[in-house]
This record gives sequence, structure tokens and C-alpha cells, in this order.
Amino acid sequence: MGAVYLTVFLDLLGFGLILPIMPYFAESLGATGVWLGALMTAYSAAQFLGAPLIGSLSDRFGRRPILLLAIGGSMLSMTLSGFATQLIGLLFARILAGFFGGSIAAAQAYIADVTTPETRAKKMGLLGACIGLGFVFGPALGAFLADYGFSTVAWTAAGLNGINLIWAYFKIQEPTPQPSSQESKGGEMFSIGRLFSIAKLESVRPIIVATFLASLGFVSMETTYALLGARLYQMNSKTLGLVFTLIGVVMVLVQGGLVGRLSQKMGPQKLAVIGLLINGVALAVMPFAPTLYWSVASQGLLAIGQGFSSPTLSTLLSRQVGGHDQGKTLGLGQSLGALARGVGPLGAGILFDYSIYLPYLAAGGLGLMGAAIIVRSRRIA
Repeated sequence: MGAVYLTVFLDLLGFGLILPIMPYFAESLGATGVWLGALMTAYSAAQFLGAPLIGSLSDRFGRRPILLLAIGGSMLSMTLSGFATQLIGLLFARILAGFFGGSIAAAQAYIADVTTPETRAKKMGLLGACIGLGFVFGPALGAFLADYGFSTVAWTAAGLNGINLIWAYFKIQEPTPQPSSQESKGGEMFSIGRLFSIAKLESVRPIIVATFLASLGFVSMETTYALLGARLYQMNSKTLGLVFTLIGVVMVLVQGGLVGRLSQKMGPQKLAVIGLLINGVALAVMPFAPTLYWSVASQGLLAIGQGFSSPTLSTLLSRQVGGHDQGKTLGLGQSLGALARGVGPLGAGILFDYSIYLPYLAAGGLGLMGAAIIVRSRRIA
């Protein structure tokens, strides 16, 4: 599992490298606001389609070859980004990056294969911590390399993926799944019908709905917090970067250190509910913080809630199906998260134009609604 954790960290580090500089590079190619939105939406739309497909392929052909394929695809997307001289080329590269970004589903399925239901939340938490570390260090390194140009940054990301591919080829072994308490007739080629049949399971449906609501609430904050901070606290881009770094660090600490122990004491379902409740409260009070320090405190609280809910929801999702359906089911969860990141910014922006408080009150309500859905579900094992 250590090899899988490092693979996911390097993958997300490469992805995070180009985040700070890509909008400015797109503008240099003549991008308008619509084009910038298209570049962001293309990634999420491709991940929406790619995550369940990659997860399903990992069920069929094994975790290791699909992880290697996804890393190679990410390397190709970053290489093409570095060679892009027109917006259409950059858009195509972002589509590839989003599609192969579904590798997280295969990594989650790998963890599910080699853990017992009792230890899974801890290991999923560690995987989430690796993802968080990639997002913390990637943008920081990207900002440092920005002076050398976008192509250099993109090719550096491609180089990291190349190192990652070599590392994974020699270090990652095909897992031997733990015996599952639930039988599955999966393992067939990707099928929309099979995906819908899984989504309609009474034990799966509330978890994926709660996952979607949590992602939608979080992305609403990400979309509008820069504007909120500028209006209420005269926040600048440097301060905003520090705040988002704080969120990443807190989530890494929570997922890497607390989730496993708390999940063993109270179970992943209760911990997911607590996390969703914390999310709802933190988001709802955020625009009412009297000072910047209180606003940052609410961001820290949100990071704790997100750190609790994200890995435990994935754990619950993995426990509802047998080994042959792990990839496609976890891919479904990743897919709905991508859908939230695709539609959430538009909705949050519209609400913010009406009132700066509305996106946060709505997001808080989504968190509380997600908690209620998990509490009311009697079918979750």
C-alpha cells in the first residue's frame, strides 16, 4: 500500500503543479472568461465520465495495469499541455487530464481489496492525506517554477508522472482481495446498465447522494471565498493562498492521524455524519465571521469536517459491494464529485450575485442534508 500511496501523491503533485499558472497562460493565448470556464469544466466533465470507466476496467483487468495506464495518460496530458500553442490544444490536454484523473477510483479499489472493513477507514484516510499533500505541495512548487514559463511547469509535471510510472511498474503488485462479506457477480466489461443497477441499491444510493451534496457545498466555498474575503476583510491573493494551504494541511493531519482511530471507536457511518454536520455548520457561519481570524477559524473547522467525511464516505461505499464491483462503485463516487465540481461553481456564482451570504447558507444546508440522509439510511453496513 505504501507504493500506492506514493503513486497517488506523485500523481496529484504533478496535477497541482500547473494550477497556479494555467489561467494566466490561457489568457496569454487569448482566453476569455468563457474559455477559462471551459478549461475548468472540461476537466471535471472528463473525470465525470472517466472515473467509473477506469474503476470498472480495474475490476475487469486488475488494479495494477489500470493504475499504470492512468499514470501514463496523465503524463501524456501534461506533455501535450507543455506543447500547446493554441487554446484548443490546451483544452484537449485538460480533457485527457480529467479522464485519467479517475485513477483515484482504482487506487481506492486497491485499498479496499487489501483491507478488512474494520481497517478500511484508516487506510482510506491515509490515501486522502496523500491526495491532500499533493494539493498542498503541487501549487507551491508550481508557483516557484512559474518564472520559467508554463511549458517548463507542464513538462516538470510530465516528468514527475514519468518517474511515477517507473516507480509504480516495479513496486506495485496486483492485490489479493480480502474475503468480502457481500457476494458480487461483477467483473464484466464496463456497462452503463450495471452502473445504474449499483447506483440504485438501497445501501449505495444514500452514500453517493451525500457525497455529491458534500462536494457541491465545498466547491461553492472554493468558488466564492476569494470574493467574500476581498469584500469583508480586504483579503488579497497571498492571504487566500495561505488560507487554502491551511485547509490542505488540516485535512492531511485529520485524514492521516485521526480518521483511523475515531472510525475504529465509533464506526465510519457515525464519523461521516459528524463530518457532514461540521461541514454544514462551518459553511453556514463562514460569511458571518466578524474578523478575518474568525473566518480562518471557520475554514479550519470546515477542513476538519471534510477530513472526517471524505474518507469515511468512500469507506462506506466500498463496503456495500463485493470485490468485483469495487472499482466501478468507487468510480461512481468520484464521478459524482466531479459532477459537483462542474456544476457547483456556476450555481454558487449566481447565488453570490444575489447575496454574498446565499452560497454559504445553501452549502451549509447541503451538508446538513447529507448528514440527515446518512442517519436515516438503515441499509448501510
